[in-house]
Amino acid sequence: MEKRKRVIAKIGDVFAVKIDDKSQKFFQLIAFDPLQLNSDVVRTFNEVYSATETPPMDRIVAGEVQFFSHCIVTWGVKLGLWEKVGKSRNVGEIEQILFCLTPEYARRNGEERLVRSDKWYVWRIVDHAYTHVGKLRGENQNAEFGVVFTPHDIAYRIRTGQHEYPIPSYD
Repeated sequence: MEKRKRVIAKIGDVFAVKIDDKSQKFFQLIAFDPLQLNSDVVRTFNEVYSATETPPMDRIVAGEVQFFSHCIVTWGVKLGLWEKVGKSRNVGEIEQILFCLTPEYARRNGEERLVRSDKWYVWRIVDHAYTHVGKLRGENQNAEFGVVFTPHDIAYRIRTGQHEYPIPSYD
């Protein structure tokens, strides 16, 4: 029986995601969010690199952020969707990241997906509670959707720039 290596992800770890046979992108584990199941929070970067290149970590984490999201990083490693390539102490300004969520998003099997909501909550990783805001207005419209996504969802969004499933609208 093959012994599996235990995967441990730490804040600052940087991971590579293959886009195709010739290219890859990177993301970094930057925090754990106690308001969202203590899940991993990652920031992904826009720049596409050659699949054979491992640039300096400082260059990767200085790049333009594509998006922030919640996920389970170690699960993605176990599924072979990404691999750890390094570490950087620079995790950005995590207190500035804004997430939003609506309880109307949850659906049972067979129920239609939510298209629009006026019942939104927002929070930052450093907050101790969600803030009910109703309709998303102003800066809250820039908040990242704060559910815990599967590794497949994260890899898909890194590759395509889109969510694989519809995200509720606020307008």
